[in-house]
Amino acid sequence: MSYTEYQKYISINPEIRFGKPCINGTRISVYDVLGWLASGMSHEEIIEDFPEVKEEDIMACLNYAAEKERRVKYVV
Repeated sequence: MSYTEYQKYISINPEIRFGKPCINGTRISVYDVLGWLASGMSHEEIIEDFPEVKEEDIMACLNYAAEKERRVKYVV
């Protein structure tokens, strides 16, 4: 999955989760997924706990975060 392909899986709607980027068709935010991964959950555990989340969704969240980090302008 390329960086721009995350747009097929992630959307931003001001009416859902106050406009946080979420997995399409869910109220699960990119932040939620990144937090679960950071806490040590595996992809399989996330999918088991949230069956509406697919492997492609998790990868899209990671790609979204990587793309956002790439675009950050650092001020020294």
